[in-house]
Amino acid sequence: MALTSNATAEIVKTHQRGSKDTGSPEVQIALLSTRISALTEHLKQHQHDKLSGHGLALLVSKRRRLLRYLKNTSADRYRNLIQVLNLRG
Repeated sequence: MALTSNATAEIVKTHQRGSKDTGSPEVQIALLSTRISALTEHLKQHQHDKLSGHGLALLVSKRRRLLRYLKNTSADRYRNLIQVLNLRG
């Protein structure tokens, strides 16, 4: 369920803005999206896992806040990220 260090490094490399960027909103949103996808698949099999459902809700709200921040600061980067991650529709 947890991301491996190799998977994390690959996601960071794909979405980073510079050579040493690991904390930009784009990277954080991409990592959260991957974790959300994994938790969603887990919850499809284990519907009664309430603790994981709560964790999923927290991750989704954190991603939503980061997306709102990115949209308010740089609309171009926001639209590009939405397209790359295929988040909206």
